[in-house]
Amino acid sequence: MQKTSFEQYQEDLRRTGGYSTTPERRAAKRAKASWWSTLKYTFGVTKVFPYCAIMEPFGLLTTEKWAKVCFSAVTTAESLGLNVIVEGFAQRQAHDGPVVYLCNHMSTTETILLMPTLLSFGPFSYVAKASLAHLPFLSKAAEHMRMVPVTRKSPREDLMTVLNIGQERIKGGESFLIFPQGTRQEVFSRKVYSSIGAKLAEKAGCPVVPIVVDTRCQLTREKGIFKKVFKDFGPFDPAYDIRVACGPVIQDAKSKVMHEAAFDWMAAKLGSWGLKVESAKA
Repeated sequence: MQKTSFEQYQEDLRRTGGYSTTPERRAAKRAKASWWSTLKYTFGVTKVFPYCAIMEPFGLLTTEKWAKVCFSAVTTAESLGLNVIVEGFAQRQAHDGPVVYLCNHMSTTETILLMPTLLSFGPFSYVAKASLAHLPFLSKAAEHMRMVPVTRKSPREDLMTVLNIGQERIKGGESFLIFPQGTRQEVFSRKVYSSIGAKLAEKAGCPVVPIVVDTRCQLTREKGIFKKVFKDFGPFDPAYDIRVACGPVIQDAKSKVMHEAAFDWMAAKLGSWGLKVESAKA
């Protein structure tokens, strides 16, 4: 098996707008569903956390090193026989300037995989739950890597945090990544699809770019004795490949227009992959 390099991955994205695992870059046989494959996949996706915790206090953590460790989400999946398929980024490559990325949220996988993917098109900040920054030794690293923490306790407070910090960073040339669903959801539903990202884009005067992911290979742990301790890391399911698709650059307009256009594209794309979508308004 020939291991995919971080540099080649980003080059493919910039040059062709996509990436697709080739046979020589993945294991000949898919792993079987087991505790061992779950452990191996989970470690490959999450080793960025201890890495950042160790490197940051010594001043050794850089954006490139962070992205390279996050890239292990790709190589780990391929080592277990999965395909990683990324498409549609030619549209993002053609746009010069920061954007607000809106992405559905299924699992921990995309929060890692999107880092090396989106950094291919320039620097960006991202919104994540504040508790991540409170993990041992990670608060400084999270701040260094441009994380914007939200508590999810006060929607109004979170909105003001995102709008204030987001506008400042977008004006400084950074894009911004938001998961409009807030928490991980297997079903993409309009009922929990927040307009916070579109409102930020309108305030900052930049476009919205919708992104969708299919990371069913490891969803949230819903039951069992490990539910509370390892909730973020459910059983690994090798039956599912990892997919990422980038949608059109939705030029700055009224937030409601961008909000609806992004949802419609995301819902249609996820539906074409066989994922569950609820489009009806509450």
